[in-house]
Amino acid sequence: MKDFAALFTAIDQSTKTTRKVAALAEFFRSASDSDRLWTVALFSGRRPKRAVTTTRLREWAAERAGLPLWLFEDAYPIVGDLAETIALILPPGSDETDRGLTYWIDYLKALTPEDEPTRKARINAAWDELGTTQRFLFNKLLTGGFRVGISRKLMTRALAQATDKPETELAHRLMGDWTPDSTDWHHLIEAEDATADASRPYPFYLAYGLEDAPESLGDPAAWQAEWKWDGIRGQLLLRDGQHFTWSRGEDLMTDRFPEFARVADFLQGGTVLDGEILAWDGAPMSFAALQKRIGRKTVPKKLLSDAPVILYAYDLLEWQGADWRDRPLAERRAQLTTLCDALPPDAPIKLSPAVPFDAWDELARIRSTARDAQAEGLMLKRLDSPYLSGRKKGDWWKWKLDPLTIDAVMIYAQQGSGRRANLFTDFTFAVWNGNDLVPFTKAYSGLTDEEFRQITAWVRKNTQQRFGPVRQVTPTHVFEIAFEGIQESPRHKSGVALRFPRIARWRKDKPLQEANTLDDLKEMLRTYG
Repeated sequence: MKDFAALFTAIDQSTKTTRKVAALAEFFRSASDSDRLWTVALFSGRRPKRAVTTTRLREWAAERAGLPLWLFEDAYPIVGDLAETIALILPPGSDETDRGLTYWIDYLKALTPEDEPTRKARINAAWDELGTTQRFLFNKLLTGGFRVGISRKLMTRALAQATDKPETELAHRLMGDWTPDSTDWHHLIEAEDATADASRPYPFYLAYGLEDAPESLGDPAAWQAEWKWDGIRGQLLLRDGQHFTWSRGEDLMTDRFPEFARVADFLQGGTVLDGEILAWDGAPMSFAALQKRIGRKTVPKKLLSDAPVILYAYDLLEWQGADWRDRPLAERRAQLTTLCDALPPDAPIKLSPAVPFDAWDELARIRSTARDAQAEGLMLKRLDSPYLSGRKKGDWWKWKLDPLTIDAVMIYAQQGSGRRANLFTDFTFAVWNGNDLVPFTKAYSGLTDEEFRQITAWVRKNTQQRFGPVRQVTPTHVFEIAFEGIQESPRHKSGVALRFPRIARWRKDKPLQEANTLDDLKEMLRTYG
């Protein structure tokens, strides 16, 4: 655990990606197979299940430190992280040892079947054996909240340096639903046949937002335009007589979309499609319709009927068992078009159409109608581009519409976490309904650190009431809230919910009375919902 703690410290204390990658690569060269396998798992979001509730952890840590629980609870929001708070207040251990990461993962997993007194005793024993940073990491694993400041792309780069394997191959190997309990280092990283698992998807190719005018991309004839759909990015795999549906976040969602079970009737094995999963009633439905199905592992018949889904396919990654990603988009698209043209009308797969255009100003006019098409904007893809791995600049761009905005009044504030634990950063906003302010959304991003410091000082002087960590403040400040979409919501007092709300700017120039109204929101709902 000391080596893993040293790795974590090296990554956490550096802002230079080269140093982070070098530290991780060195760890991959020197650690045991099981420890480096678990490191890859943890850094790619595959964490062990929570072994104990945070309520019990707080109680046991306060007791071990000889502190009243109220004092611990007061310290927690100041530190901003439960695992760190516990690590800081515990007295020094009496029997520090040097066991590896895998030992402590197995130790945690063994806690699950134990009764509460046994769990408490074993956690206290673990705290005795670990130094402060190791305790912090152990606590993170205990609570299921382990995060680290390095992207999967950088982790894959470090693996490539340590193993001399291509990054693209390693990115593919790490896809899928593997865990350290279902594989080992050799089969995951070193074995020759890493594609034997029929369910393994390909790494998704991601686009950056277009920063300059589209004219900067050159000849429009070299580009394909498509609508940027507001659904779930997904891959549909047909291999070995089975089908698998993956989201971009690497969630296996096969059971959530039973419509795709029929694709084996229309497509041959060895086919992998990339596209957008959309609720569909002859045309794309709103994201709100699809959202009702996202969190369900089983879908009732009524919901299947009310919000059937399709895959709006826009790329072909594998055909007849061969990897097509290195072929140019124009060739992949031509074969995908032939494939989709042969499908029956009721197939749950349809071709996402290209948007024809001859000039960039013409495409700009088309883009302005995106919401009418239930789209977020346009995708621009170079016709000779291969299908790459991860987010790259140059060949694929997303050209989204400008967000919707509304001016709202801040009525509640809550402190943040981590480095912003001492600042009020999480706010609730309201709009006018007659003479009343009606809350309608929360947002916490968009201001600078200096603006957060200013609003924090103001909140502390203008608190009306406290509700646990939340403070009700005097309605004074107006903020412009940006969002991507709006939908009806019976769960909210306002009757609406926003998609991806964030603070666009602090409207110090705008008086309280000129904030928007609930009628303005409802008009936006009628127009864009």
